[in-house]
Amino acid sequence: MKIKYQIFLSLLFLLSWAAAAHAKLNIVASTPDMGAIAKEIGKDKVEVTNIAKPTEDPHFVDAKPSFIVKLNKADMLIEGGLQLEIGWLPNLVVGARNQKILAGEKGYLVASAGVPVIEVPTTADRAMGDVHPMGNPHFMLDPVNGKIVAMHICDQLCQIDASNGAYYKDNLKGFIKRLDQKLSEWQKMLEPFRGTKIVTYHKTFPYFANRFNLNVVGTLEPKPGIPPSPTHINSLIPMMKNEGVKLILIEPFRERKTPEFAASQTGAKIVVFPIMVGGQKEIEDYLSIFDYTINQVVSALKTKS
Repeated sequence: MKIKYQIFLSLLFLLSWAAAAHAKLNIVASTPDMGAIAKEIGKDKVEVTNIAKPTEDPHFVDAKPSFIVKLNKADMLIEGGLQLEIGWLPNLVVGARNQKILAGEKGYLVASAGVPVIEVPTTADRAMGDVHPMGNPHFMLDPVNGKIVAMHICDQLCQIDASNGAYYKDNLKGFIKRLDQKLSEWQKMLEPFRGTKIVTYHKTFPYFANRFNLNVVGTLEPKPGIPPSPTHINSLIPMMKNEGVKLILIEPFRERKTPEFAASQTGAKIVVFPIMVGGQKEIEDYLSIFDYTINQVVSALKTKS
């Protein structure tokens, strides 16, 4: 009986060890674009949950209580920072009661750290609209920033799970190689349209415009977060005509009536820019955001040439 008991204990130990060895790290990302990059680096070693839906405005996410359970079990939390999630994420984190994902811990990552932030206001006055005092938080729409985020995620995963560090670093190298190859392709595709003047709905696209040499000359919103008004649109349309604006970029969650009216009055083309993975069925990973959208932009601008 004693030998059988020892064999049983040995088997139990081996099973427990095997389960621990194959247990995946639980990663929660505030948005699907960052979650997609975490999956690229962690691959089969991680389980990734995204809080924001891909077609949801990341400023105003439906923070369901079920996410508290996910955060409670998380080994790592990735948030964009720059106050993008300030209206909904902090309460979820407090409710999760998970020490591992609190600020200062290895399981907490602010993706915007080290990113060259643009549009940092000198003053933050509510009269200016929904202005982010730390700068524009839509940095993921510059693929070069996606590379920075990937490096951050790899570093954090190596700290949390050092035994698989070489695996994460190899995945990072592969991701960066593919991103660099694609970036060269995208820049060549958009180079003929360098300096093209565009209008956007919200100040979501300056990082994208800066990277690919497009010129944002106005927004359909009179101020960030303030819905378009007839007065503003009536002043915007003559400017668009005078400036020769050829393109209006909008996110999937925006109403269509205002951009369609502006397009009808100016001849500009509308491109719906899915800003997160899953925002369109063709967009299955981070690089696909740009593959899909840049093809749409080039197609729209060619018809205007």
